[in-house]
Amino acid sequence: MKMKTKIIYPALLLTMLMFTFACKKDFLEKPSRNEPTLETYYDNATQVRGATGLLYNSIWYEYQDKAFHAIGEVLSGNMYTGDPKYNTYLNFSISGTDEQVTRSWYAFYKVAGNATVLINTFEQKKSRVSDPAFLTQGIAEARFMRGVAYFYLARVFGAVPIITDPVVLAETGKFNVPRYLQADVLKFAIEDLKFAEANLQPSDEPGRVTQYSAKGMMAKIYLYLKDYANAKAKANEVITSGKFSLYPDYSKMFTDPSANNNPEVLFALQWLAAGGYSIGNPIQAYVGPSTLLLPTTGAGWSAILPSIDLLNSYEFGDKRRGWSIMEQGFSRPDWKNVNFPNGFVYDTTYVTNADEKTKIKTGTRSNALKYVVGPGGNGVNVNGTSTDINTYILRYADVLLIYAEATLGANASTADATALKAFNEVRHRAGFGVSADKTSLNADMILHERRVEFAFEGDYWFDIQRLGFAKAKQIVDNQERGTYGFNGKHEIQSIKATLRTEANLFIPIPTTEILTNPELGKPAVPYY
Repeated sequence: MKMKTKIIYPALLLTMLMFTFACKKDFLEKPSRNEPTLETYYDNATQVRGATGLLYNSIWYEYQDKAFHAIGEVLSGNMYTGDPKYNTYLNFSISGTDEQVTRSWYAFYKVAGNATVLINTFEQKKSRVSDPAFLTQGIAEARFMRGVAYFYLARVFGAVPIITDPVVLAETGKFNVPRYLQADVLKFAIEDLKFAEANLQPSDEPGRVTQYSAKGMMAKIYLYLKDYANAKAKANEVITSGKFSLYPDYSKMFTDPSANNNPEVLFALQWLAAGGYSIGNPIQAYVGPSTLLLPTTGAGWSAILPSIDLLNSYEFGDKRRGWSIMEQGFSRPDWKNVNFPNGFVYDTTYVTNADEKTKIKTGTRSNALKYVVGPGGNGVNVNGTSTDINTYILRYADVLLIYAEATLGANASTADATALKAFNEVRHRAGFGVSADKTSLNADMILHERRVEFAFEGDYWFDIQRLGFAKAKQIVDNQERGTYGFNGKHEIQSIKATLRTEANLFIPIPTTEILTNPELGKPAVPYY
C-alpha cells in the first residue's frame, strides 16, 4: 500500500488544513488561503466546521466519478456498458490493475485519512481551549465520515487495513500494515458511528450530518451484518423521530438541484458545478444522451446505460421507471439547446447518421435519468461536465426498507403491520395505490423493491453481495446483460455473466499496493 502518497503525507496534510470553509448555508464556499497551525487555529466552531466541510465533497470524487456506477450498477447487472472504463465489471474480469479499482481504494482511504487527521488534530486541540464542545462536534462529524469510508472499504474490498494515525505512518515510512478481517473493519466503522450518534446534533444546517444520519448508517451496516435486531432498532429511531419524510417529487430529487438536501436526505455528497473538476458532480456526463448535452456542455457520452434486465424488472404501473430512465417518448420542455429549441424529446427512432443530432442510438434504447439536470439555464448550473446535484448516500426510503427487511430477518415471510407500513409507504410514492398494498413480505420482494427504488444510486451490488455467494450467483447467472441489435428486429444480443467464485463478491486490492505492501497479499488477521 502506497500510504505515503495515497492516504496522507505532510504536504497533503498542509493543503488540507489550508482549505477552510466559511460556515454558511452552503458550507462549500471558496476556501481561505490561511495556513493554520494547532496553536493558532481551530479556536472556534466556525473554523472547525470549515475543516469538516471538506469531507462532503472532492475527497470522494475518485469513487464518485466512475467507480460508483462500475461497482454498484454494472457489476450488479443494473447497467450495461461497452466503455473500457467500465466493461470489466460487466463480466467479472476485474484485475488489480483496473483503473476503477485503484481510484476506489484511493478515494476511500483519502476520506478515511483526511477524517482521521482532523480527529487527531481536534483531540490534541481540546486541552488548549476552555470549552471543547465545538471540537467534540467536529470529531463526531469526522468520525461519521471515517465510519462510512470504512463501510465502503469493507463492502468493496472485504478485508482491508485500518489506519488510525496516517501522519505517523507517513513519517516513519513503515507501511507494512496487514489486512484486517472484514467483520472487524465493520465493527470499527460502527464504533465511529456510535460516537457520531452520541455527539452530533439532532438537527443541523442543510447538508450536514446529524445524529440521525449516524443512526441510519448504523442500521444499514447492521443489516449488512444480518444483525436484524440492531438494524430494526436503529431504523426505528430514525422513523419515530419524525424528522424525515419521503420527498413527494421523486424525479425532481434527481434532476433538479433545488431539491438538494430535502427532508428525505440523511447523508448526501455535496457538489458545486462552479468548482469544476472534482468539485462538481460528473455523473451527467457519463449517463446522459449526446443529443441533449454534447452541443452545449461537451458531454453526454451514454457510457453506461440501463440494462435490459433492469428494464424488465419494473412492475406495470411503477412510476419510478419513468422517473429514473429516459425511454421513447420521454420529454422535458424546459431542457432546451440548439438541437431542441422547444424542449428535449427522447426519440429512439434513429435510422441513419443524419438523425444523430435529434435521435438516440443506444444499445438498450434508454439512458439513465437520475443525476441528469439537463443543459443548464433557468437557475440550473452546468459547468462543462459538472453539476450541483447531490449524490444520495442514505435516503429515508432506505431506512424504511431496512426496517421492513430487519423485521423479516431470517424468517421466510412476515405480515408484521409496522414492516408492511414502512414497505408500502415507499410503494405509495411510486404510484401504487392502497389497493395494491402488500399484505406479507419475503426477502425476494424486498430485494426487488430495493432494486427499483435505488437504481443507479450505486447500491444494488452490495444488496446482492450481502445475500451470500449461492444466492448472488443465482441472481447474476440469470441476468440479461446484453443489448438490442440494430437490425430492425429488436432482437437481443445476449450477454451473460457468471459469478465463478466467492472471491468475485469483492474487487481485488490494487496490484501496486500489494507490491508496495506485501502484507496485503496475505490472509487477513483480527484487529480486535
